Amino acid sequence: EAKYKIQMAEVANPTPPPPPTGDKSTDLNLTSITDGSNSSGIPKVKFVEDIEEFSSSFKPKASAEVLIGAFSELFSKFKAYETNLQNKRLNFQQKLPEISKTLQLVQHLKAKHDEGATVTTQYNLCDTVYAKAELEKTGTVHLWLGANVMLEYTYEEAIEYLTIKEKDAKEEYDKVTEDLAFTRNQSITAEVNMSRIYNWDVKNRREAKALETAAATKM
Repeated sequence: EAKYKIQMAEVANPTPPPPPTGDKSTDLNLTSITDGSNSSGIPKVKFVEDIEEFSSSFKPKASAEVLIGAFSELFSKFKAYETNLQNKRLNFQQKLPEISKTLQLVQHLKAKHDEGATVTTQYNLCDTVYAKAELEKTGTVHLWLGANVMLEYTYEEAIEYLTIKEKDAKEEYDKVTEDLAFTRNQSITAEVNMSRIYNWDVKNRREAKALETAAATKM
């Protein structure tokens, strides 16, 4: 969870690129190009409807280079965070089936124990050799908790623990999936903004050049 929040903070606090000469005093920061955030604190990229108006809202007027640089930096942060979320989601996809399978196994052992039945199983001696064994009716199981830690639980305790773990993992998986979709949308918005700002700049340059040509022709 802590790692998750640190990664999120990196997206929420991108470092804007240095503006080109002549635009050093342009007051442009994260709040200038984002519009709030989702429930996880991931910034929502502002879609620039009117580029001319948006550019003129800064003092002095923000150049296309500054605007594209800011959105480009934010885009890079989102792509890096997207990779982090993909890895996190993949981890849950691998972990959830293991938790569910373990829970079902403990429930099966408890049912057999309550019936007074003997459970016969096979265990692995080496890569291709298995042997049969009867489980002792102790009413307990040992669960790996990670970091080379194993604890003994009664069947009831193990079922309660695994049920909570499964519920938490499913909720976290759903949240990560939601954040991943949101992050991808913000990357797309930032990329669209950069493309539109670039086209706007090209259009302005062409119009300025046309005016210069016209003025030179009249002279």
